[in-house]
Amino acid sequence: MTMATHPFDALMNITARPPTVFVRGEGSYLWDDTGKRYLDFIQGWAVNCLGHSPPEVAEALAEQAKLLLTPSPAFYNGPSLKLAKALTDHSCFDQVFFTNSGAEANEGAIKLARKYGALHKNGAYEIITFEGAFHGRTLATMSASGKKAFEPLFEPKVSGFPKGKLNDLASVKRLINDNTVGVMLEPIQGEAGVWPATDQFLRELRTLTKAHGLLLIFDEIQTGMGRTGKLFHYEHAGIEPDIMTLGKGIGGGVPLAALLATDAASCFEHGDQGGTFNGNPLRSLRKRVKMACCSTRRSRTRCGSCRRSTSHGKKSPR
Repeated sequence: MTMATHPFDALMNITARPPTVFVRGEGSYLWDDTGKRYLDFIQGWAVNCLGHSPPEVAEALAEQAKLLLTPSPAFYNGPSLKLAKALTDHSCFDQVFFTNSGAEANEGAIKLARKYGALHKNGAYEIITFEGAFHGRTLATMSASGKKAFEPLFEPKVSGFPKGKLNDLASVKRLINDNTVGVMLEPIQGEAGVWPATDQFLRELRTLTKAHGLLLIFDEIQTGMGRTGKLFHYEHAGIEPDIMTLGKGIGGGVPLAALLATDAASCFEHGDQGGTFNGNPLRSLRKRVKMACCSTRRSRTRCGSCRRSTSHGKKSPR
């Protein structure tokens, strides 16, 4: 399909799109190229936590673009250091690796868990995931997902992801063996139809993984950054995972995601992980401005979706 002003055929046809072409956004609204306004409930698939093009963010991005876009990940930059510190100060984690997408963050979590297994668990590599789960569209994250539509695609898949049933601890216990290194789950399954793990199940899962010396990995791509009333969903259950991934809302519309880990789980060595644009100043500044905006708006509106727990100001020993 091609129109005089829009060559649609130049894009790969990977999904069914309407012919609407959006040109501007503000807050909760989008405008197309004919000037028609739409109330947007999609918000870029759950990424625009402050709405479309908030002025505070647009101004900060413009200023940073004049200073430095990226020096390469081989060097430190100020915005990424400050953002990493903000995330560790407000969570139970100690270290951060920035990525460009949630799938890349989850891929990193899988690699980190396998490295941990190689170093500390005699080469254990299997990660128990769950039926109905969605962890991304790389080959490994599709393999880790429990989405039925993925099963016939891109065979052979990456092995090592036995599937349990959400909220069924016995199904997880049956899958644990000498090759198991961890358990990975979304605290609320999104693509499966918004199925939450119960707080009791999450607490029992934390107890089970500790008893077997396994890593507990939370995929908070959907639930993180205040989406469930606390900054991170794991806080509702009163537990602390070993690894967590963030995406979507962390960038507020800019491609940004993160892999967080405790000191005990953070075992990458030089050369194990990297990425050309990871942690670049422009995206990192975008996130820090977003966190500041949430804090300011929270103080004005007491918005429950932006509440942040302050219980992690000082880390307890693990």
